Amino acid sequence: MSEKLQKVLARAGLGSRRELEVWISDGRISVDGKKATLGDRVTEDAKIRVDGVALVLKKESEIRRRVLVYNKPVGELCTRKDPENRPTVFDRLPNLRQGRWVAIGRLDYNTCGLLLFTNDGELANRMMHPSSTIEREYAVRVHGGVSDQTIDNLRNGVMLEDGMASFDTIKAAGGEATNQWFHVTLKEGRNREVRRLWESQDVEVSRLIRVRYGVVELPRSLYRGTWSEMEDAQINKLATTVDLEPKTPPRKKVHQRNPRQARMATRRKRPHNRR
Repeated sequence: MSEKLQKVLARAGLGSRRELEVWISDGRISVDGKKATLGDRVTEDAKIRVDGVALVLKKESEIRRRVLVYNKPVGELCTRKDPENRPTVFDRLPNLRQGRWVAIGRLDYNTCGLLLFTNDGELANRMMHPSSTIEREYAVRVHGGVSDQTIDNLRNGVMLEDGMASFDTIKAAGGEATNQWFHVTLKEGRNREVRRLWESQDVEVSRLIRVRYGVVELPRSLYRGTWSEMEDAQINKLATTVDLEPKTPPRKKVHQRNPRQARMATRRKRPHNRR
C-alpha cells in the first residue's frame, strides 16, 4: 500500500506537511535514487533520503504518538533557529531519538501561554488546517475603556489587511481601573489576529495569554518555560477531534529466558539453608 510522501515523512516527525512540501519543492528529498516531486507516493520499502542522508523509517504501528504541553513565556520565538541567537520555544524541549518536535500553531514574541508540540506531523497538520476549525481561547488584558459598540464590532467582524475577521465569543473577565480582562475565542490562526482585531478598534493590548487550544487547556500547575507530556488516553482523545485513529502505544519487547536459564536464575537467588 502506498501513501503520499509528505504524509509518511510528517508521521515520522520530520515536520508538518506544509514544511515537507517545501523540502520536496526545494529538491532536498529523493526516493529510490530519484529527486522527489510533489504528489509522489511511496511504499514501506522505499529508500528515502533527505539532504543525501538515508532515513530509517519505522512502521506506523511502531511509532508512539507523543504530545507536549508547553507554557511559553514572553520573549521566546516560535522558530528553531534565530539569527540573533534569541531564545526559542524549542530550546527547552526534550530530545527525540527519531524525528523532531513539530509546533502546533505559533505564538508571537510578546504572547505567552499554551503551545502544543508533537512528533506526529500529520496530527500537527490537521490541527492547524483551517478546515478543522479548532477553537482557540485567549485571556486578553486591554488598556482603556471598551464600549458596547466595540464589542459588537469585534463580534460582527471587521476588515483587516488580510480579510474579514471576528471573535466567536467575547466575555468580560474583570479588571481594575483602566485595565480590563476579556476571554475571547476564534477558530483561525492568522498572524497576530487577536492583537490586530483589538487594535482595529483603537484598543491597546497590554497582555495576551493563550489558555486553550481545542480540547487542551493550559494547566494552572504548569510554570512558564516548562512542559509536561500528555498521557496516551489524552492524546487519543485529541487525535479523534481531527479524525485520526487512536493509537495503542507500542509495547517494549520482553526478552524471555528459556526454561533452563530461568531455573538457573532462581537457584542463584535462592538463599542457602544454614544449620
